[in-house]
Amino acid sequence: MNFLSNYPAEILILLFLSITYLISAYEKITDWKGNVAFIKNHFKNSPLKNSVPFLLSIILIVESIAVFFMLIGIYQLYTSEAKEIASFGLELSAVTLLFLLIGQRLAKDYPGAMSLTVYFTLNVFGIYLLNN
Repeated sequence: MNFLSNYPAEILILLFLSITYLISAYEKITDWKGNVAFIKNHFKNSPLKNSVPFLLSIILIVESIAVFFMLIGIYQLYTSEAKEIASFGLELSAVTLLFLLIGQRLAKDYPGAMSLTVYFTLNVFGIYLLNN
């Protein structure tokens, strides 16, 4: 068996996004108050300003579930070449990015919204690879 199995690009994309979301979740959990304060300030002029803790919780939950499925998906790709779980993890990851995009646009943070494009493009490419 090869180090990255027969799916090196897919596994590298899954690892990249898993690491990104793991660090994001860790930061949210270890500095919840700081994150809420920062994001409340970021959204002070948007319709989301009063829902920040709830919405941040939703993002944390969805990104954590996505990581779980992406890591299980890596294992399955490596051991049995099953792609469904990895693909589901990437789909949840894409949903998370769409949630973040909505938030950035409502906050009128256009550079922040634009920076999500890199992650979303990589994410969609991973989905494409796993479904072909």
